[in-house]
Amino acid sequence: MPMLRLLALLVLAAASPSNAAAAMQASFDWGPTKSCFDSRSPPISLSGVPKGTATLDIRMKDLNAPDYPHGGGKVVYTGQKQLAYGAFRYKGPCPPEPHIYEFTIRALDAGGRELASARVRKRFP
Repeated sequence: MPMLRLLALLVLAAASPSNAAAAMQASFDWGPTKSCFDSRSPPISLSGVPKGTATLDIRMKDLNAPDYPHGGGKVVYTGQKQLAYGAFRYKGPCPPEPHIYEFTIRALDAGGRELASARVRKRFP
């Protein structure tokens, strides 16, 4: 009987939403972001966003200056594969020399529970 319980727990763990995080991916291009502190977000591509996602919570961090408050925004998710330039407002990059920036995109259900997340990094400029 204990072996059967262990097997059941393993099956449940494999089907849990945390495994959806491995499937969610994002990419972005600075695209039209050319000027310092452009408050419009760059275009972001998404794949593997889990079913039940109502909102995307997106935050940017400067890995060379992690204490700088770039912030991010929330976007209502309706199944879109692309977030257009300016989909949310934040404090855009303006480093004195090239820095590496990381976007973290969290897929949230209607109750605000995280279903999955993705991270993507890129240098600017």
